[in-house]
Amino acid sequence: MAERYRRRSALAHLGLEVRASAAVPHAGVVLGECRMRGLLLLRGDVASAGFRSAVSEVLGLVPVAEPLTTARKRDVTMLWLGPDEWLLVTPDRRVDRIERTLRDALAGQRAALTEVSHGRAILTLSGPHARAVLAKGCPLDLHPREFAPGRCARSRLARCQALIHHVSAAPAFEIHVHRSFAQYAWTWLMDAGQEFGVRIAPME
Repeated sequence: MAERYRRRSALAHLGLEVRASAAVPHAGVVLGECRMRGLLLLRGDVASAGFRSAVSEVLGLVPVAEPLTTARKRDVTMLWLGPDEWLLVTPDRRVDRIERTLRDALAGQRAALTEVSHGRAILTLSGPHARAVLAKGCPLDLHPREFAPGRCARSRLARCQALIHHVSAAPAFEIHVHRSFAQYAWTWLMDAGQEFGVRIAPME
């Protein structure tokens, strides 16, 4: 993994900061990139009191057991990926400390913790037509009755694997993809949103 100070976002070469300043009247879609988030893949036995206690002690969050749900405490978000797997999303500046502290707390537990920040990219999609754009390439039922804010699911976006997180009722989504697919996913979303007008969000 690259030393943290040398890391660049997956889409840094596209000059999105400059493009974000362009006015797009009546844009129905806002597309952006969450830059330099810390991502930790956590695995463990949710039925184990010791595992739950260790995670709660460090994060203030008990591992979510309900499928396709998320939880948030301050600046840490936990996304359910499977019966024994979660993705922790943190500010990049905190990920090293959280990883060390959580690894220490989990010592002796049947658990695994892996940083995957360098291998993933997170795109943001919002605006009144965000759901329509996403539906063009994602087979999930995105109706808010079925995929409400706070839900997440692994699926596909066009031809790439993606983790879709419905962040808010705006609607707003965060789309996690492997870094090598970031430009493809970005280009696809830009093209899919053209009929509604696409504005580039300021970089986070």
